[in-house]
Amino acid sequence: MKRATQVTALAAVAALALAACGAAPEEDETTGGGGDAAGGNSDFSACMVSDQGGFDDQSFNQAGYEGLEQAEEELGITVREVESQADTDYGPNIDNLVQQGCNLVIGVGFLLEDPIQSAAEANPDTNFALIDSSFSDTEQNPVELENAKPILFNTAEAAFLAGYLAAGMSETGTVATFGGIQIPSVAIFMDGFADGVAKYNEDNGTDVTLLGWDKEAQTGTFTGDFENQANGQNVTQGFIDQGADIIMPVAGPVGLGAAAAAEGAGAKLIWVDSDGFLTTDYGSIIITSVMKQIGPAVFDTVSEAAEDSFTNEPYVGTLENEGVGLAPFHDFEDAVPVELQDKLAEYQEQIIAGDLVVESPNAP
Repeated sequence: MKRATQVTALAAVAALALAACGAAPEEDETTGGGGDAAGGNSDFSACMVSDQGGFDDQSFNQAGYEGLEQAEEELGITVREVESQADTDYGPNIDNLVQQGCNLVIGVGFLLEDPIQSAAEANPDTNFALIDSSFSDTEQNPVELENAKPILFNTAEAAFLAGYLAAGMSETGTVATFGGIQIPSVAIFMDGFADGVAKYNEDNGTDVTLLGWDKEAQTGTFTGDFENQANGQNVTQGFIDQGADIIMPVAGPVGLGAAAAAEGAGAKLIWVDSDGFLTTDYGSIIITSVMKQIGPAVFDTVSEAAEDSFTNEPYVGTLENEGVGLAPFHDFEDAVPVELQDKLAEYQEQIIAGDLVVESPNAP
């Protein structure tokens, strides 16, 4: 597989894989609340395959599934979903959905690139979409497929603001970030975060230290998976022991382990993908979240396909089109200095205008 050399941590994940494939899609799929009376299209079926995090990961799988549920409710379509338990499940799960006659099959996550691409090439009459990755050949050259749409997010832009915020809010002068597996859709958060910390230091003559990521070298701390919360807890405790008081985990459910460690030590978190204040039980320690509007992007993609206007043109979420952004500060609204909030608003406008470009080798 062409990702074998790029994603070396998959070997460790595969070692934990179950021998059997993931559970087959649910057979009791329902038609959305719109129904025929509301002009629904129950003959159209949109289907989704999760990565190993599952649809209750309180992160990007869950956000994608919420978009599918919205489409079911508002468009009156039929939906099916299947959760993958291991990377070996991806291909069989996708093929299963194709065989069930799904009109649109959506894969959630970079790790599903190969099986989604293979299925799209083998099934030209079925449409596909892939969250967090585009398509490429065996030499990593971009590939365009007529029946497959990449759904991408330039999260470096919003993560820059999060890094600036973290540096400005840190009481110890040390912040940290870590990832699950080193793939572009993870590292792009860490790139933006690093740039935000660096910009804060430049603006204020400070020396806030960032642990867990060296943007220039593209090396840092990764747990090797998106599932084991104990790994997230151990990594975060290590950062706290080195003085970090604000941590940004980019690791799906592994981030819940980070939250447990932070809560126990009086540290704070910045969540990713969804608004962690709303989706986790750790809202009291989450300053903000770097959000990807995955749900709306999924809904729009399903809507287009259901209306027979599917296009393979990539969707790229940015600050400008509100596909990415910072969540509200919620409980920390009064704790973030007005001057810092104003600076974040200023930099957001500069990024949108193109006057400040947040660069990342992992950008879509």
